[in-house]
Amino acid sequence: MKKNEIQHTGEIIDITPDFTTVKIIASSACSGCHAKSLCGMSEDQEKIIMLPTDPYTTYNVGDQVQVATKMSMGMKAVWISYVIPLMVLMILILSLSAVFEKEYLRGLVAIAGVCVYYFIVWLFRGKLNNEFVFYIK
Repeated sequence: MKKNEIQHTGEIIDITPDFTTVKIIASSACSGCHAKSLCGMSEDQEKIIMLPTDPYTTYNVGDQVQVATKMSMGMKAVWISYVIPLMVLMILILSLSAVFEKEYLRGLVAIAGVCVYYFIVWLFRGKLNNEFVFYIK
């Protein structure tokens, strides 16, 4: 495994001309992985990933494969999912103290701001799906 990749073992569960669907099999190796805090995999969950089908490979349903992505994609996901919303929350809470005297109003507006952020991320989910690419090794 390369240092700049996140890899997991999976099983192919469906193949279409456009997408190959892989079920990630969580194993005890995840607990020793140096990237476990970035990828969000846990031992008690199964994840389904849809990958673009490579027309030049010959995989079959049931084959065990290695699914990989770049480490930079994991870091980008952490920023989009955790760091930026936290910054939005903190900026709103601190800046709204001059506008609202009541703390509960500041909190509600700050939470609403984070909800708006996640709604914007949801609106751009198609673009994000194109950026976060997994591939079969």
